[in-house]
Amino acid sequence: MEKPYLKIYNGHIITPYRIISQGTVVVKGETIIEVKEGDIDVPDAIEIDAFGKYISPGFIDLHVHGGGGHDFMDGSEAAFLNIAETHCRYGTTSMTPTTLTSEKEGLLHTLELYELAKQSNKKGAQFLGMHLEGPYFAVNQRGAQDPRYIRDPDPSEYKDILSKSNSITRWSAAPELKGAIAFGRYLKSKGILAALAHTDAIYEEALEAFENGFTLATHLYSGMSGVTRRNAYRFAGVIESAFIIDEMDVEIIADGVHLPEPLLKLVYKIKGADRIALITDAMRAAGMPPGESILGNINSGLKVIVEDGVAKLPDRSSFAGSVATADRLVRTMIRLADVPLIDAIRMITSTPARIMGVSNKKGSLIAGKDADIIIFDHNINIGMTLVKGRIVYDRQTELVG
Repeated sequence: MEKPYLKIYNGHIITPYRIISQGTVVVKGETIIEVKEGDIDVPDAIEIDAFGKYISPGFIDLHVHGGGGHDFMDGSEAAFLNIAETHCRYGTTSMTPTTLTSEKEGLLHTLELYELAKQSNKKGAQFLGMHLEGPYFAVNQRGAQDPRYIRDPDPSEYKDILSKSNSITRWSAAPELKGAIAFGRYLKSKGILAALAHTDAIYEEALEAFENGFTLATHLYSGMSGVTRRNAYRFAGVIESAFIIDEMDVEIIADGVHLPEPLLKLVYKIKGADRIALITDAMRAAGMPPGESILGNINSGLKVIVEDGVAKLPDRSSFAGSVATADRLVRTMIRLADVPLIDAIRMITSTPARIMGVSNKKGSLIAGKDADIIIFDHNINIGMTLVKGRIVYDRQTELVG
């Protein structure tokens, strides 16, 4: 049976470079077929009135660990599905499920579960492949990553993992480790995005890494080196390297806590909307009330406290994870960093789509692309989320229900 047309009208359509006032988006099946100013007559279409709100591409989250009380490392297919359903309520239509450092068997099991969940994920944000965060990190920059599993890149290990799964689309590692440059080259040869993360590298090491495939800085400022002194001499770290290397992309946890207002403004001023991806880096407590939670596996993870809009270690000595949702990132960039709406949206739609190599299908409202569409008001409150033309969240229905 042929699917009917869907018409979303009477809204301000956000494109990467302008806002179309009182526009209409027409969808057939999973695909956008027309985007136009004014009302379009579409006979027999299912109509959605945006009531003057914004019609935007769905948000793309390149780095997310969990939400709704679940973590991708919990060891269950249900966790994957619940996380996807949780985040679609906040505008996320695509995500890259992310792991934490663990033993090899845990990574392989999570990858197997990803494959199962991808097939049955019909009610939440779409999966864009797995992001392995670790275990190849600098111990000094581990943050809340479990030091028991941190190690140098082992060719026999990572080649075996990659031979057993085609689901890995990005892998974060510290480029200064022994064997890391060869690891980056191998990832690049497989079409996998290599990213610098939890690293003590200096500029010379970061530049070499960039030349060998490490083209993205994972959660800039978090878990990485800045200017250091060695024998009285100053050395630029990964933070400065990301600024110096114009072509390096960066992702930031724009929750207003991990990065305060001045740093958000600095990153935006130097890198611009075309090189910044907004990420939640959310753990299981995203979308949940404050209180005690667990980072990582529900049975063996690290106990944390969620307060002040962030997860902290029990002694409150350090942050232990983000509880942000995508709408909060956009709101923060607009209100705290004084970023225009168009640029804030670009940083969570078209820019991450390019970084992940899916811009031919996602990231903007253009005829021929996937109908990943959200509707929100001037406060970035999400009213409706569509993934490939399917309504997966309707705030009005939820309120009525």
